Amino acid sequence: MPERIGLIAGNGTFPLLVLDAARAQGFDVIVAAIKEEAFPEIEQHGAAAVHWLSLGELSRLIETFQREGVRRAIMAGQVKHKQIFSSIRADWKLAKLLLSLGTRNTDSLLGAVAQTLAEEGITLENSTSFLEPLLARAGVLTKRPPTPQEKKNIEYGRAVARHLAQYDIGQTVVVAESACVAVEAMEGTDAAIARAGEIMRSLGGEASTLGRGLTVVKIAKPNQDMRFDVPVVGLKTIEVMRQAGATCLALDAGKCLLLEGNAIIAAADAVEITIVAD
Repeated sequence: MPERIGLIAGNGTFPLLVLDAARAQGFDVIVAAIKEEAFPEIEQHGAAAVHWLSLGELSRLIETFQREGVRRAIMAGQVKHKQIFSSIRADWKLAKLLLSLGTRNTDSLLGAVAQTLAEEGITLENSTSFLEPLLARAGVLTKRPPTPQEKKNIEYGRAVARHLAQYDIGQTVVVAESACVAVEAMEGTDAAIARAGEIMRSLGGEASTLGRGLTVVKIAKPNQDMRFDVPVVGLKTIEVMRQAGATCLALDAGKCLLLEGNAIIAAADAVEITIVAD
């Protein structure tokens, strides 16, 4: 009988990729799909079972995995930060966990969930376990290397992002000519990039002292827990960058997933966006 692995599925294509890769390696996958987030098409990817749970149902999640014989699990796909603290109805186990938190950022919440799962005999494993080939490799990934100004933006953006990441505020900053235009918070990377584009347009074209080109810097946290909240870039990110007037994307090598792999590089090349990982 094939070994079973649990998949806690948020939104985006990340959970679908994990599900397909795990099945390709011979696992039976038991999916706990988050109602508020997961894509309906997860039903069509050959899971051994798909259980739809609300974001607040931690007890039901544990009971479902235990009933299905799951002892190892992976968490994949975004759960919007603002969703976590909005209208969810927390069951008693999650409510108790929330009350115990010193700080209510992503790391503390998901770390506590991981600990709770472990206490119930379910080990949460690295979310990239089945997708190592999709992690950004070091170097310039596109045809066009960064310009001297983009390199300055990357250096400045990394310094800013490292400070923010210490407090688990967000993973992305958007920079123009070594000025910070936007910082990601609860809204997510793509929304932060779009907001940066709106800010630049509001500055008034040639009247602005800042150049038009934006550089997006997306980093891992200083002690990135690869079990959850791993930095992810998809084709949508490239399109949002194009619309915002961003010309450069800088990533952390080995710690950021390129969800569509080489298709992302091709899409960036098509609009002359450079991607570099360090």
